[in-house]
This record gives sequence, structure tokens and C-alpha cells, in this order.
Amino acid sequence: MDSILRAAGDLLDTELSDPVDLGGSRRSTVMRCRTATGGSVIVKAFAGEPEGLRSFASEAAGLSLRMAGPELLAVDAAVPLLVMEDLGDAPTLADLLLGDDPKAATAGLLAWARGLGRLAAASVPKRADLARLRARYDKGVPSWEDEPWIEQNSADLLDLLDRTLITVPKGLAGELAKIGAVRAEYPAFTPGDTCPDNNLLTPGGLRLIDFEAACFQSVFLTAAYCRMPFSTCWCVFRLPTGLAEEIEHAFRAEVVNAYPELADGAVWQAGTRRAIAVWTVDATLALLPRTLEDGPLHPTRRPVPTRRQLLEHRWARAGPLKASSAGRASAAAALAMSFERTNTPTG
Repeated sequence: MDSILRAAGDLLDTELSDPVDLGGSRRSTVMRCRTATGGSVIVKAFAGEPEGLRSFASEAAGLSLRMAGPELLAVDAAVPLLVMEDLGDAPTLADLLLGDDPKAATAGLLAWARGLGRLAAASVPKRADLARLRARYDKGVPSWEDEPWIEQNSADLLDLLDRTLITVPKGLAGELAKIGAVRAEYPAFTPGDTCPDNNLLTPGGLRLIDFEAACFQSVFLTAAYCRMPFSTCWCVFRLPTGLAEEIEHAFRAEVVNAYPELADGAVWQAGTRRAIAVWTVDATLALLPRTLEDGPLHPTRRPVPTRRQLLEHRWARAGPLKASSAGRASAAAALAMSFERTNTPTG
């Protein structure tokens, strides 16, 4: 920690002190530090393993676009670390959703959806800019935009199911092969993980704070966060009737400014269904191996669903992808029934 403070202080030409650990992850260390003038900054240092290096390059490039999130104050690619503006202690959307004020939670959800939509729409002309910035900070690990993660997840799911007591429905491989088409559809910038705890609802509006997976991806993959809700998150509960549709509409109303074709309901529904399938596969890979001994999704926050509850909910919400075009039950529907029927996916 001392070496991180010295490196960050050298970048800013000031002494940093009183570091407060803000959590971070296995990929990064995040601290709030005092400056010699009495202000504060956020210092984020990254691990030297591949995922840490990927996260550094993505975050440095994403923040350098200056379209959302805190102001990027300095970058040291050698450590690697970056120094950001301190946005203070404004509540996150997760705080509002887990609070006791339904109106504040609804307002927060709509601000979050509109903010993501505006960011996506405004970013469409800037794809080359992000590529140039990422090349500047590249540490030899491809961004998620360049990784075939959707296709790899589909293959890994089939392998995982083969190792459980769940029967792999006939035709599932073919259905999974089709969902990867969403990757290239209507690309726009995203910080990557747009979950409720990765933003601040400040007096000046929504500010996003985690850019470790920043890239261009299909707007449908972000739209799925509204409908599922929160595709990769621990803070997941059923929303009141109609609210998911309302926040999805708020997001869509912004992105159609960049992609007018998305005003077509058939185009929108087909793309969002594929995106939900992508994230359902992703969640299954993360949760299924850990459901034999169930447990809460977050180590400290309460209330929070368990792994089994979330996995069952994910497949239940994947309902729109369960019917084949010929009206027959799809392989995905058969698999969903396995999860919904047992609620103990590993048998």
C-alpha cells in the first residue's frame, strides 16, 4: 500500500496519506486518499496477472473517453494504477433498492436506465477513439470486446451440464450457437458492469464508477439488465409489476436516437431475448457449480437472494426464449424446466 501511495503521489506531485480501503477485488486495490491540500482522490492499482492487466487497460481507456464516471486525473501504466476524482459518498442504486423508500428506488432506477441509454447513444461515433485509447494502455491482454466469450460460455455450459445430473436436452447446442449473433448488433460503449452498486446517484446525476470491462458491446446486452433485471448482479429481486418494462422503455427511448431501427418492436424484442439468453448462460456457469451447498450471493449485504434462488429466477425470466418458431417446446425450455422443477440444480 505504501508503494501505491508513493507512486500515485508522484503522479500528482503531492503527498498522499490516510488511505481508506474501498473494497476493490482480486484484480484491483481501491483506496480513498487525502492530498496535502486537504482534498481527496481515489487511487486504483491493478494486479499484474492477466485479468488485472485487462481491467487496467479497459478502465484507463474507458475513463479517458470522459463520457461518464469520475474525472481521470493521472495514469501510471508501469505500476499499473490510475488516480480518479473522488465523487464522495452519494448513495448507489443498490442502496436505494435495498432501502425503505419505494419512490426513491423507482426514481433511481429510471435515472440509471436513462443514463445508460444516453451514454450508449452518445458513444456510437466514438468507437475508434476507444480503440486508440486502449492501444495506448494495452498490456497484452485482449479486451472483452475482442474475446469470443459468448461462444466460449455456450461451449462451457454444455460441458458443465455433462458433468451434472441434468440431462442435456436435444438441440440445445444448436440453440446456443444462435445467441452469439447478438455480439455484433448495434454496438455502443458500456463501462461493462452496470449493476446497481457500480454507480452513484449524485446531485449532478448518475455517475458510473467501475470501468474494468469497458468496451463497445450490443445495446441489447445492456437492455437485458433492465428486463432480467441486473444481468450479472447480486442485488436481484422481483420488481413491481410493470416497472421492468418502464425502465427498459426509458433505456430504449435514449438509444433509438442513435439507432432508429430499434423503434421496431420485432427487432428490439428479438435482440433483447438473445441477450437474456447470453446472460442466463453466463449466470449458470457462475452459479451452478456452487449450488450444492447453497448460500447468499453477497458476503455481508442483507437481504440478498441465495445462489439457487437466483439461478431459478434467471431461467424463469428467460421465458421468452423458451418457444421455438414452430411452436414446439425448445431445448432451452426443457433445460429451464429442470432448474425450475428442482431448485437444486446439481441434483
